[in-house]
Amino acid sequence: MTIPPSSTWKITRQELSEWLDALAGVQTLIAPRQVNDTLLYRPVNSSREICLQFDRPALSAKEFFFPPTERLLKIEKKGKEISLAETLPDVQQVLFGLRPCDARGLSTLDALFLKQPPADPYYARRRENTTVIVLACKEMGPLCFCTSVGGAPDDPTGADIMLYETDEGYQVQALSEKGQAIIPPYWQATQATPPSVQVEAPVYSVLEHNAWPEQFQADYWQTAGERCLSCRACAYVCPTCRCFIVRDEMIRPGEFERLRCWDSCSGENYRRVAGGHRPRANPGERLRNRIFCKFYYYPEQYDLGELPACTGCGRCIEVCPVNIDITEILTDVGRLA
Repeated sequence: MTIPPSSTWKITRQELSEWLDALAGVQTLIAPRQVNDTLLYRPVNSSREICLQFDRPALSAKEFFFPPTERLLKIEKKGKEISLAETLPDVQQVLFGLRPCDARGLSTLDALFLKQPPADPYYARRRENTTVIVLACKEMGPLCFCTSVGGAPDDPTGADIMLYETDEGYQVQALSEKGQAIIPPYWQATQATPPSVQVEAPVYSVLEHNAWPEQFQADYWQTAGERCLSCRACAYVCPTCRCFIVRDEMIRPGEFERLRCWDSCSGENYRRVAGGHRPRANPGERLRNRIFCKFYYYPEQYDLGELPACTGCGRCIEVCPVNIDITEILTDVGRLA
């Protein structure tokens, strides 16, 4: 059930710190924190460890719902008897300070892991046990392009609570019952509307959904893919990439675990079949698949409508060692149409 928009509060910076300290005392609090000069979403013990002035962390918050590596099952074999034990997560956590692009990324993952039957029990458990607090952006980062892909610096998609920084402190808006549940009862609600966030943003042309198939055979993809190293860094920093591989590992004789690990369509051996055949043998084909997945395949398969499976966070541009820029690709493909 959605909470009415009138459920808003105005708080000071001191009240914000006290609230976060209280949350950290009863459950896992994850927030932007400096780790060896890199800003990451990481567990914190108090509000003093949290960085509030930032563009966006180097990695998305995807890993707290869909970890890079996680155990799905523990398998034991005793004689002819085999037993399986699921290892469902049970942690209660609050994610504070997510940027809107990362919260929207969670909604994109929901389309696969929750809304497409059968729901993934591991992802579903983490999603259920997590409250998401989003901090609206005051300005666009140098590589951000969320406004070109249906997002915004104050996009509430995927948030349980929205925070807006003001001159006096913060304005808080509860967007779900889960968010309402962690609001201190002594805060005085107001009827104030959320502040409008006005930013200057670059505008990139994105093909309409149904226009993408016409560009599938374009020679452009081979040229664009010549630089790609198939390193998969773009997928690992992406808030919405969800490919994975499952494998079994022996812990000790008679005891095994089934692991799920991140994978990427950019990898050379992705979807390799028996006999060694690789359906996308060259980098251009793999780059084309990644872009089509974001802007055509995923929206088509999981009913996203005109919204792409790209949040415009710009992380893939930042980490690419050979300067492949998704905004350049969108511009180039738009010129081909």
